[in-house]
Parts: sequence; C-alpha cells; structure tokens
Amino acid sequence: MAYVITDDCIACGSCIDECPVEAISEGDIYSINPEVCTDCGTCADVCPSEAIHPE
Repeated sequence: MAYVITDDCIACGSCIDECPVEAISEGDIYSINPEVCTDCGTCADVCPSEAIHPE
C-alpha cells in the first residue's frame, strides 16, 4: 500500500530527501507516485505537518 500526501502538506521538502526510491514529486502540494512507493514510511516519519499517511 503506497503512502499519500494530504492537503496539509506545507511543501517543505523534508520528505524528498528521505525517500529511498525517489517516489515524491515537488509542487504546491507534493505527491507520491504509488507505482514507485515501496511503503517504507520514511517520508511520514520526517513530515513536520503529519501530511503523509498510508493510502
């Protein structure tokens, strides 16, 4: 199950540096490619706004 980034995202970039498979894309609100995400949860662990959750 891939993780998703909600509207609570503040686009701080913390998650991008932590993703081991580069599944996260930048934008006003970041997004996670579910076909690349390995469900490791590292991005959710570093998100300061708690905007990343399992899908």
